[in-house]
Amino acid sequence: MELAARFREVDTTAICDADKTTRVMQSAIKLRSARPRIFGPAFTVRCHDDFLGVLQAIETAAPGDVIVVDGGARELALAGEMFARGALARRLGGIVVDAGYRDIGFVSTCQLPIYSRFVTPMAGTTVQLGELQVPVTCGGVLVNPGDMVLADEEGVIVVEPARVSDLLDAAVAVKQAECKLAEQLAGGETLSDGTNLAVHVEALKRGEPSKLSFT
Repeated sequence: MELAARFREVDTTAICDADKTTRVMQSAIKLRSARPRIFGPAFTVRCHDDFLGVLQAIETAAPGDVIVVDGGARELALAGEMFARGALARRLGGIVVDAGYRDIGFVSTCQLPIYSRFVTPMAGTTVQLGELQVPVTCGGVLVNPGDMVLADEEGVIVVEPARVSDLLDAAVAVKQAECKLAEQLAGGETLSDGTNLAVHVEALKRGEPSKLSFT
């Protein structure tokens, strides 16, 4: 809970600024529900054109888990309104589907965070056993069971559990520096006043390693 509260103080952009190696799902994975923020461990599913595995996952995952579905980026719905309602009943942390989602009339008002690649009325079948809790690809990135899934209005990222605390600390530092710069700009200063822009550019011209940073 402490980590989740700390995530509310920052955003995915600050985390990505703190670590350029952060796994970021493709922007085609879009928010479909009323609530964007996700913070929880991945419960992974692999199932293509058939959503039985997603149903199994929803009924198996623990409260707070985030259902992450490798649907092969296919344009068939692997979940809909009843799955959202079922996930809410089980107090899950969200659903991310690399395939289609449907029943958007309900989902768009739903308080469970839901992301998908497509919206489509056509659902898959329910005759194939999916694979649960295996490494999957979702939104173009690897997601292992238990990896932390974080999402907000900017998108969905994936972080190794052991690194979350340090990354949140670094993201807080980024946000604090941004707030300071925003105050400087509001006071009439310029971006050059609040960063090492001139020094950074000159170093790059000399072929020297340098990093743009706040001052």
